[in-house]
Amino acid sequence: MFMGEFRHNIDTKGRLTLPSKFRDAFDASVVVTRGFDGCLNVYSLDQWQKVFEKLQKMPTNKKEARTFVRLFTAKASEIEFDKLGRINLPKPLVDEGHLEKECVIVGVGDHVEIWNAAAWDDYYNDEKDNFENISESLEDFEF
Repeated sequence: MFMGEFRHNIDTKGRLTLPSKFRDAFDASVVVTRGFDGCLNVYSLDQWQKVFEKLQKMPTNKKEARTFVRLFTAKASEIEFDKLGRINLPKPLVDEGHLEKECVIVGVGDHVEIWNAAAWDDYYNDEKDNFENISESLEDFEF
Protein backbone atom coordinates (compact mmCIF):
# COMPACT_ATOMS: atom_id res chain seq x y z
CA MET A 1 0.00 0.00 0.00
CA PHE A 2 1.32 3.40 -0.95
CA MET A 3 0.74 6.41 1.28
CA GLY A 4 2.39 9.68 2.11
CA GLU A 5 3.59 12.79 0.32
CA PHE A 6 7.20 13.39 -0.72
CA ARG A 7 8.96 16.16 -2.62
CA HIS A 8 11.76 15.39 -5.05
CA ASN A 9 13.32 17.27 -7.93
CA ILE A 10 13.20 16.07 -11.52
CA ASP A 11 16.33 16.86 -13.52
CA THR A 12 16.49 18.26 -17.04
CA LYS A 13 16.81 14.73 -18.46
CA GLY A 14 13.53 13.63 -16.83
CA ARG A 15 15.12 11.58 -14.05
CA LEU A 16 13.15 11.46 -10.82
CA THR A 17 13.89 9.61 -7.61
CA LEU A 18 10.93 7.83 -6.07
CA PRO A 19 10.98 7.60 -2.27
CA SER A 20 12.77 4.47 -1.04
CA LYS A 21 9.67 3.26 0.79
CA PHE A 22 7.86 3.29 -2.58
CA ARG A 23 10.77 1.81 -4.56
CA ASP A 24 10.92 -1.13 -2.17
CA ALA A 25 7.32 -2.04 -3.13
CA PHE A 26 8.09 -2.03 -6.87
CA ASP A 27 10.09 -4.54 -8.88
CA ALA A 28 12.82 -3.43 -11.27
CA SER A 29 10.38 -1.36 -13.34
CA VAL A 30 7.10 0.53 -13.20
CA VAL A 31 4.45 1.65 -15.67
CA VAL A 32 3.82 5.39 -15.80
CA THR A 33 0.85 6.91 -17.59
CA ARG A 34 -1.42 9.94 -17.42
CA GLY A 35 -3.55 10.17 -14.33
CA PHE A 36 -6.47 12.36 -13.39
CA ASP A 37 -6.48 16.00 -12.34
CA GLY A 38 -3.17 16.70 -14.09
CA CYS A 39 -0.87 14.13 -12.48
CA LEU A 40 0.89 11.00 -13.68
CA ASN A 41 0.07 7.55 -12.31
CA VAL A 42 2.79 5.05 -11.41
CA TYR A 43 1.87 1.36 -11.22
CA SER A 44 3.75 -1.79 -10.34
CA LEU A 45 3.72 -4.28 -13.21
CA ASP A 46 1.22 -6.44 -11.29
CA GLN A 47 -1.12 -3.52 -10.63
CA TRP A 48 -0.80 -2.34 -14.24
CA GLN A 49 -1.87 -5.80 -15.40
CA LYS A 50 -5.03 -5.48 -13.28
CA VAL A 51 -5.74 -2.02 -14.66
CA PHE A 52 -5.12 -3.22 -18.21
CA GLU A 53 -7.51 -6.15 -17.75
CA LYS A 54 -10.23 -3.69 -16.71
CA LEU A 55 -9.48 -1.52 -19.74
CA GLN A 56 -9.85 -4.56 -22.00
CA LYS A 57 -13.39 -5.09 -20.65
CA MET A 58 -14.55 -1.64 -21.70
CA PRO A 59 -17.13 -1.66 -24.51
CA THR A 60 -15.31 -0.99 -27.77
CA ASN A 61 -18.57 0.01 -29.42
CA LYS A 62 -18.72 3.11 -27.17
CA LYS A 63 -16.75 6.09 -28.41
CA GLU A 64 -16.06 7.37 -24.88
CA ALA A 65 -14.62 4.00 -23.87
CA ARG A 66 -12.33 3.89 -26.91
CA THR A 67 -11.22 7.46 -26.30
CA PHE A 68 -10.53 6.79 -22.62
CA VAL A 69 -8.44 3.69 -23.37
CA ARG A 70 -6.48 5.52 -26.06
CA LEU A 71 -5.75 8.54 -23.91
CA PHE A 72 -4.87 6.42 -20.88
CA THR A 73 -2.52 4.04 -22.69
CA ALA A 74 -1.08 6.17 -25.53
CA LYS A 75 1.74 7.65 -23.48
CA ALA A 76 2.04 4.80 -20.98
CA SER A 77 5.60 3.63 -20.61
CA GLU A 78 7.34 0.83 -18.74
CA ILE A 79 10.35 2.39 -17.06
CA GLU A 80 13.19 0.63 -15.27
CA PHE A 81 14.88 2.01 -12.18
CA ASP A 82 18.48 3.05 -12.67
CA LYS A 83 21.27 2.20 -10.21
CA LEU A 84 20.45 5.31 -8.17
CA GLY A 85 16.77 4.39 -7.82
CA ARG A 86 15.55 6.93 -10.36
CA ILE A 87 13.07 6.56 -13.17
CA ASN A 88 13.74 8.38 -16.42
CA LEU A 89 10.42 9.80 -17.59
CA PRO A 90 10.06 10.23 -21.35
CA LYS A 91 9.49 13.81 -22.50
CA PRO A 92 5.84 13.18 -23.50
CA LEU A 93 5.09 12.13 -19.90
CA VAL A 94 7.05 15.05 -18.44
CA ASP A 95 4.99 17.34 -20.67
CA GLU A 96 1.73 15.53 -19.83
CA GLY A 97 2.34 16.06 -16.10
CA HIS A 98 3.66 19.61 -16.57
CA LEU A 99 6.62 18.51 -14.50
CA GLU A 100 9.23 21.11 -13.73
CA LYS A 101 11.94 21.11 -11.12
CA GLU A 102 9.98 20.29 -7.96
CA CYS A 103 7.61 17.33 -8.03
CA VAL A 104 5.34 15.88 -5.39
CA ILE A 105 5.07 12.11 -5.18
CA VAL A 106 1.88 10.97 -3.48
CA GLY A 107 0.92 7.46 -2.38
CA VAL A 108 -2.74 6.78 -3.06
CA GLY A 109 -3.21 3.18 -2.00
CA ASP A 110 -2.68 0.90 -4.99
CA HIS A 111 -0.52 3.29 -7.01
CA VAL A 112 1.61 6.42 -6.81
CA GLU A 113 0.95 9.83 -8.35
CA ILE A 114 3.54 12.32 -9.59
CA TRP A 115 2.46 15.96 -9.52
CA ASN A 116 3.92 19.28 -10.53
CA ALA A 117 4.52 20.79 -7.06
CA ALA A 118 2.56 24.00 -7.71
CA ALA A 119 -0.35 22.03 -9.20
CA TRP A 120 -0.40 19.67 -6.19
CA ASP A 121 -0.31 22.55 -3.72
CA ASP A 122 -3.19 24.28 -5.53
CA TYR A 123 -5.19 21.05 -5.74
CA TYR A 124 -4.63 20.15 -2.10
CA ASN A 125 -5.40 23.65 -0.82
CA ASP A 126 -8.55 23.86 -2.96
CA GLU A 127 -9.86 20.47 -1.80
CA LYS A 128 -8.70 20.03 1.80
CA ASP A 129 -11.56 22.07 3.29
CA ASN A 130 -14.06 19.93 1.34
CA PHE A 131 -12.79 16.66 2.85
CA GLU A 132 -15.77 16.08 5.13
CA ASN A 133 -18.31 17.14 2.51
CA ILE A 134 -16.71 14.82 -0.02
CA SER A 135 -16.87 11.90 2.42
CA GLU A 136 -20.55 12.65 3.07
CA SER A 137 -21.31 12.51 -0.64
CA LEU A 138 -19.70 9.12 -1.25
CA GLU A 139 -22.22 6.33 -1.48
CA ASP A 140 -21.52 2.90 0.00
CA PHE A 141 -18.44 4.15 1.80
CA GLU A 142 -17.88 3.54 5.46
CA PHE A 143 -14.83 3.16 7.70
